Amino acid sequence: MVSRMFRIETEVDNERRDLLRARLRETNTAASPVLRALRGTPAERDVPLHVWALDAAGGLAGGLVGHTWTTWLHVAYLWVDDRHRGAGLGTRLLAQAERIAHEDRGCTACRLETWDFQAPDFYRQQGYEVVCVIPDYPPGITEYTLTKRLGRGGA
Repeated sequence: MVSRMFRIETEVDNERRDLLRARLRETNTAASPVLRALRGTPAERDVPLHVWALDAAGGLAGGLVGHTWTTWLHVAYLWVDDRHRGAGLGTRLLAQAERIAHEDRGCTACRLETWDFQAPDFYRQQGYEVVCVIPDYPPGITEYTLTKRLGRGGA
């Protein structure tokens, strides 16, 4: 066994971060035929997907921010102003994003994360299934990852 000495550093270094990301990408591409086939195609890029709901005065009543990548929609944020909750606006925003992702971008699935005090029940009502539960993330809160198949009645 060869003994090696390493210097460990902990400062934030964006240049090294980018180099690490590039090397990880190379390693993953070499290890995965799926990723190899994906490289260089339009599906490889993250494409933003935003849906906005504006009130009569043009103010933000709600919105959804996400992106599509390969055949997946990833919802990062979905928010509806308190004054408009319970009127189906969140359902409409999510359905519109799912429709665009499926019909216009060829997505077959969606994923998102939510906390226990946010909207896991709302997403379940929209056909999402819990695929991961992380207790105490952050401490005292449970995070859920949910997914949904789009199409065939899904979107």
